[in-house]
Amino acid sequence: MSDSGTRPPDTRPGRPAQAEHAEHAEHAREAEHAEEADAAAVQAVIDGELRLLDPAVRRSPELAGRLFHPDFVEHGASGRIYDLASILTLMAEPPPPGARPSVASRIRGVRLAPDLVHLTYDSDNNGRCAHRSSLWRRTAEGWQLYFHQGTLFMPESPTPPAP
Repeated sequence: MSDSGTRPPDTRPGRPAQAEHAEHAEHAREAEHAEEADAAAVQAVIDGELRLLDPAVRRSPELAGRLFHPDFVEHGASGRIYDLASILTLMAEPPPPGARPSVASRIRGVRLAPDLVHLTYDSDNNGRCAHRSSLWRRTAEGWQLYFHQGTLFMPESPTPPAP
């Protein structure tokens, strides 16, 4: 193998250049297909996470429940640990008067395995900001949130102009 991590050309006698070219083309197609599958999995998880921030979904244990894995656990920004039943109960509570829906930003995802995606993002829930991390598992029912953790943070204040 060369320093760049690619395989050197096969120079064995009788190995036609067309066969080597076809092999490289097949590897390129496989890599492209894997990248497309990764991107589709990450997008499906982002869509699921954003649905869980939708007030209509949050208020419905039936709608939200479809997005959670039965073994769901959350280590909340509050320091509490939630299971599926407790998080569905919490989410179904009406928001305080004047509360705005949570806003997600800096969303990033990576497919760790064929059936596992790790998602990170920041949330702003009426001035309460948290770094968030979610693990989603693909099941027979689709992508489901398996684990979630939130860590509170103070947003950086803009630097005041110099006098």
